[in-house]
Amino acid sequence: MTPSRPAAALPQLKSVSLREQAREALRTRIVLGEIEPGRVESVINVAAELGVSVTPVREAVMDLANLGIVEIIRNRGFRVPVLTDHDLDEIFRLRTMLEAPAMSEVTELLDGQSVPQFRQLAERITEAARDGDLTSFLDLDRQFHLGLLELLGNRRLVSMVGRLRDQARMQGLQKLANQGELTRSGEEHIEIVDAIESGAAELAAHLMRRHLAHSRGIWAGRAENDS
Repeated sequence: MTPSRPAAALPQLKSVSLREQAREALRTRIVLGEIEPGRVESVINVAAELGVSVTPVREAVMDLANLGIVEIIRNRGFRVPVLTDHDLDEIFRLRTMLEAPAMSEVTELLDGQSVPQFRQLAERITEAARDGDLTSFLDLDRQFHLGLLELLGNRRLVSMVGRLRDQARMQGLQKLANQGELTRSGEEHIEIVDAIESGAAELAAHLMRRHLAHSRGIWAGRAENDS
């Protein structure tokens, strides 16, 4: 008898950790700009789309509200705050202030050690960009950036950068993927790993700063020039 195929490909969520899975599904849709900012969303409708009951979605929305990612509208649902260019500039500047010098510290901490787990992540990010798999791109990119910061053992730093990432919008991902520009962003992760493994602390910081500048362009749906 031929074994049945796994149900992982189905659009519905699995029956384990529904609250967490609903939260991550909503987080991804928000960052990708798939949920229109300013529009009130129904928890019931979202639950139906995800194929789960209302309870885990309501709990997930509460989690995201506590992180400042959504606003709860009493008796109606929730909405994603509208962000201005000034808001996105603030997020970019804060991430640059935190992540660029952190890459220098990570490089000095590792002292030339190889980081195969991050090289693999960087390669998978590039592959996802090339394939136009935006959900995987976003998830792997998050693992890469926060994972490197975790090496420093500073939980508050990781938490702050994680929250800043969640507050940004990447509505330009699809457009840049279609133009082939997103692949270049993926390759920048490999260059950062090269710098870290070679012990070039200043270069690692510079490459992260440049990468974040390019990411700011992605949020706006445009490719940025090298700096």
